[in-house]
Amino acid sequence: MFASVVIDVSTSKLEKLFDYVIPSDIQVLKGDRVLVPFGNKTCIGYVVDVKETSSYEVSKLKSIIKKLDSSPLLTEDNLRLCFFMQKYFFTRLIDAIKLCLPPIVTSGKVKESFIEFVRLNTDVLAAKSSKQLEILLYLKEYGRVRKEDILSRFSPSSLKTLIKNGLVVLEKQKQNRTPQNSFTVEKKDIILNDEQQEAVGRISKSKYNTFLLHGVTGSGKTEVYINVIKKVLKENKTAIMLVPEISLTPQMFARFKNAFGDTVAILHSGLTQGEKYDEWMRLKRGEARIALGARSCVFAPLKNIGVIVIDEEHDGSYYSESNPRFHTHEVARFLAYINSCPLVLGSATPSIESFYKVKTGEYSLIKLQNRANQKELPNIEIVDMLLEIRKGNVNMFSYRFLNELEKCLERKEQAMIFINRRGYSSFLMCKECGYVPKCEDCDVSLVYHKEDNMLKCHYCARRYKVLTTCPKCGSSSIRYGAVGTQRIVEELKKIVGDVPVFRLDNDTSKDKKEFVKTLESFNKTSPSILVGTQMIAKGHDFNNVTLVGIVDADVSLHFSDYRACERTFNLITQVSGRAGRSEKEGKVILQTYFPKHYVYRCASTYDYNAFYKREIKMRELSHFPPFVSMLRVLIVGENEEKVRLETERIFVSIKGIRETFSSDFVYLQAMKCPKKRLQGNFRYEIMIRIYKKNSEEIISQIYDICRITKENKISVFVENDPQNLS
Repeated sequence: MFASVVIDVSTSKLEKLFDYVIPSDIQVLKGDRVLVPFGNKTCIGYVVDVKETSSYEVSKLKSIIKKLDSSPLLTEDNLRLCFFMQKYFFTRLIDAIKLCLPPIVTSGKVKESFIEFVRLNTDVLAAKSSKQLEILLYLKEYGRVRKEDILSRFSPSSLKTLIKNGLVVLEKQKQNRTPQNSFTVEKKDIILNDEQQEAVGRISKSKYNTFLLHGVTGSGKTEVYINVIKKVLKENKTAIMLVPEISLTPQMFARFKNAFGDTVAILHSGLTQGEKYDEWMRLKRGEARIALGARSCVFAPLKNIGVIVIDEEHDGSYYSESNPRFHTHEVARFLAYINSCPLVLGSATPSIESFYKVKTGEYSLIKLQNRANQKELPNIEIVDMLLEIRKGNVNMFSYRFLNELEKCLERKEQAMIFINRRGYSSFLMCKECGYVPKCEDCDVSLVYHKEDNMLKCHYCARRYKVLTTCPKCGSSSIRYGAVGTQRIVEELKKIVGDVPVFRLDNDTSKDKKEFVKTLESFNKTSPSILVGTQMIAKGHDFNNVTLVGIVDADVSLHFSDYRACERTFNLITQVSGRAGRSEKEGKVILQTYFPKHYVYRCASTYDYNAFYKREIKMRELSHFPPFVSMLRVLIVGENEEKVRLETERIFVSIKGIRETFSSDFVYLQAMKCPKKRLQGNFRYEIMIRIYKKNSEEIISQIYDICRITKENKISVFVENDPQNLS
């Protein structure tokens, strides 16, 4: 028997399968992790096929040295998914395989966690001293006890002697490193309304189908998910529940724990390596049957999947922008297809592409048009900040917002303030010559953080001293740029006095315990204010939040990205939905310098259909997705000249493809990336837009070109439908 093995090596030039002889004394199965000879060393490999014959000369084939695990790590579905990703996303097979395994496994350093217990192994009269006798009497009374509890009460040397003499037995018991979630939500018996019941019924009766669950904020989409999954579990199937960010996990995890107990396992990047491994193993062994987490959770080792849910499906974080690059939606659709189960995409603001697929019949639409509590959506009031300036108000908060905030706090209620920018100020600038300090390794402005009194790069995390004089002209006239969360909090504290002000952004939530603690503290404190970035914009459910302030709605509106208007509309709608989710009425104050922009007009009335009609027409006229396929070839390396030459080589080859498919190409151009340098690497790109008709054939040929790189120190990535064009 022979095994086809993919070798775990970093170079892309070995993107092929190798045949090995399976020794007669080893039972090797598909999905096994094995140790194999490779060249003049040994390497770890993964068995992707077991077969009776090989197309290579058998005498020249080497044998597998040993299996590394008692059972296969990869399921049949895992392997099918990996081959799909290799073809669809220009992903190396070994990189796709690593997505299916916890990092602690692929690093080869698996360590299980144990608790030590002690118990009696003799009669207490055998004690040699009074201190030993105390331990023996304690164990006689309480039985098997944790070693740490004994050591906290008695002499460590006495216990050591008792163990050495065999009077006490030390036993180890494996323990799961279960992620702790101190966030709690009230456990309620919720009766579904007619809309929710119909949604559950349609999804539960379906086999392979993609549903777009379009429900307004607060319409009870999560209850639909929970009830669908309850039906799935009754059929002895499993489920995957995805949320876009770690920030949404604590509340969702608490709700799922209430509903399903220990059958839920949580997977996301905020866990320790040990926690990830133990949760992954619980799913693999079938002890947990629901995988809940962010993007990577779609690769959970589940069998017989009954439903896959992607909550907040419009969110850009479902696209992986680091290697390997993939879109979670497409991975989930393939997984749903091979399991013949429904895929549910939920959102109050579906992506333009998803809603277009509803219109073309590719997806089925389910609508939840009313809030579950039957309350009206919060009123969104647009404040023109140019008028505020004319009134003499040059502060970051409008008079209207400050008035509403005062009334909110007087009522002992809560407010949330959204600003899509962390730090104290987005940049520093010399007033005399216009100099703006930038990161030495990245082509981006440095952000000022007042608490640390440092300039930081938000891409590579490098830190710099704050400028006191301009290094270009010597002027000491330095001004701050646009405000961030840190400065918002500082200004608020001057206004609200002793009212607690909490802050959530990437700077304050690096520690998961602090992050959950902040959410929990805000939830229990009234009156109070929560200031944050996108982390607070979606998914959170706080009963006493009645006011939402959007400080600078224009931040995302003017990005050089065809999705800028869509992202702005989504953010406004999502963050507005945090207000008035219980019995109290909600209000939203939206501050902007462009009050007549159609995005704000549509968002202020929650008119998604009007926004979609305007946006889809613009996409069609300008030849952007979903009417065309869009690719970005990203070329990255430390030597700019080599990166430029490699870009030129690939560009010339793609132009050769265009000569064959001339009528299919809408756009083809090579250029430096908007952010020309990140983390010390120069970045060039080739942007391609092609009509859908022959897109599969063209994309396949582009992949073939990009697989052949002449330089070892240059990386080439192909992004299908890129979400971030910077």
